[in-house]
Amino acid sequence: MLRVLCLLRPWRPLRARGCASDGAAGGSEIQVRALAGPDQGITEILMNRPSARNALGNVFVSELLETLAQLREDRQVRVLLFRSGVKGVFCAGADLKEREQMSEAEVGVFVQRLRGLMNDIAAFPAPTIAAMDGFALGGGLELALACDLRVAVMGLIETTRGLLPGAGGTQRLPRCLGVALAKELIFTGRRLSGTEAHVLGLVNHAVAQNEEGDAAYQRARALAQEILPQAPIAVRLGKVAIDRGTEVDIASGMAIEGMCYAQNIPTRDRLEGMAAFREKRTPKFVGK
Repeated sequence: MLRVLCLLRPWRPLRARGCASDGAAGGSEIQVRALAGPDQGITEILMNRPSARNALGNVFVSELLETLAQLREDRQVRVLLFRSGVKGVFCAGADLKEREQMSEAEVGVFVQRLRGLMNDIAAFPAPTIAAMDGFALGGGLELALACDLRVAVMGLIETTRGLLPGAGGTQRLPRCLGVALAKELIFTGRRLSGTEAHVLGLVNHAVAQNEEGDAAYQRARALAQEILPQAPIAVRLGKVAIDRGTEVDIASGMAIEGMCYAQNIPTRDRLEGMAAFREKRTPKFVGK
């Protein structure tokens, strides 16, 4: 039913300046699609590097950084959904073949860019969801950890091998699971099924794979549809309050929450929400 109702616009590349693809379909490793109709407000990022199972190479990282920079300024993006165009793989992590050709200095520079990419995903103003319809290995899991919400397939694997100092996994995993469990997973490099990841709290939902191979995407899109009716400014401010508040003591966190709410007070959306409640109707939020 979701597929019938959702009006799809064509995938379009947001090319990074000065970069050439290594053979991904359509000449771009990162493609973007904004959904229409009742799903307007959901924007999808398609990771499409089949030759390397969506490994985090130079071109891939450059295009994704450029895409995020452009989408960040688009207020029409209410939810950003990451998905894979390569069946059975979300992201294979670091491109080790490419890494072998780098000098130590080049590796250091690239890892800094990779860390910047993960920070950009984490700091994206709208909610982000990772639809993990396949393996998420090392840096691929770090990419998913940078998203606000994660949906995985029950039988497929996330691995904590490769979550070494670099792209932020050693910082985000303990904030997600707690210090002791994060240390256990990183020290052992353990592989987890989607079901195990859900039990631990690493992912929000684990679903059985379907014949099309996109069950995680379908659940992630349904989750995005639940977010769409909410007031977009309040959602964005809620994300800020949670992200910044969890890094400080509770008194400071309460102050951050207060500052966020103060920004929401003069908005038309807040007044619309109150009016809709009073009139017992569905609110029509405009993001102002």
